[in-house]
Amino acid sequence: MATGHMIKAFDEELDALRGTVCEMGGIAEQAIVEAMEARVRGDLEAAARVVERDRRIDELETEIENVAVRIMACGSPTPDELREVVAALKIAGVVERIGDYAKNIAKRVPSVEDSRIRPVSLLPEMARIASEMVHNVLDAFAARDPEKARLVRERDVAVDDFYNSIFRALLTHMMENPHNITPATHLLFVARNLERIGDHATNVAEMVYFAATGAHLGDRAKGADTTGIAADEIGNDPYGR
Repeated sequence: MATGHMIKAFDEELDALRGTVCEMGGIAEQAIVEAMEARVRGDLEAAARVVERDRRIDELETEIENVAVRIMACGSPTPDELREVVAALKIAGVVERIGDYAKNIAKRVPSVEDSRIRPVSLLPEMARIASEMVHNVLDAFAARDPEKARLVRERDVAVDDFYNSIFRALLTHMMENPHNITPATHLLFVARNLERIGDHATNVAEMVYFAATGAHLGDRAKGADTTGIAADEIGNDPYGR
C-alpha cells in the first residue's frame, strides 16, 4: 500500500511538472503574439500588460524548481524520468528568457513610431514563426515526441533568414537617411529579440529530443550569416534585463 501510494504521488508530481512547464510556455508564447500585435497597433496598454504578465512566468519557474526538487527527493526516478526532470528544469530557464525577449519587444512599443520603414512589414511573420516554434516545442515536450522536436529545430533557419534580410534592409535605411537611424535601431532590436526566441526554442527542442531518446541531435543548420556589422556590435539593448 505504502509503495503504491508513493508511486502514485511520484507520478502526480511528474505530471504536475509537465503541466507547469507547458503553462509557462503557453504564457511566453502568448506574450510573443501580443507584444507584436501591440507593436503593430502602437498599443501602449497592451504592451504594458505583456510586461506585467512576465511576473507570472518568473513565478512558474520557481514553482517548477520546487516540484523538481520534490520529485528527486521523494523517489528513485528511472534514468528516463531523471532525464525528463533535468530537461524540465533547463527548459524552464530557457522559457523564462523567451518571456524576457517578448517583454523587451513590448517595451519598445512606445519607441517605434515610424512604420514607413519597409522591413517593419516582415516582423509579424517572423514573430508568427517564432511563436509557433515555442508552441510546437512545448507540445513535443508534453508528448515526449522527439520527431516533433527535431522539426521545430529545422524551422529556426527561417527565423534566421528573416533576421538577416531585416538586418540588411535596416542598415540600408540608416545609410540612406540619418533620420531613419533611431527608428531603424529600435526595429533592429525587435528583430534581434525574435531571432533569439527562435534560438531558444531550438535549444528546447534539443533538450526534448535528448530527454525522450537519450541521444543528442547533430549540429543544427543555420541561416546565412549577416555580412558586415553584427547586431550585437551595435550595442546592448537598453530595454533588456
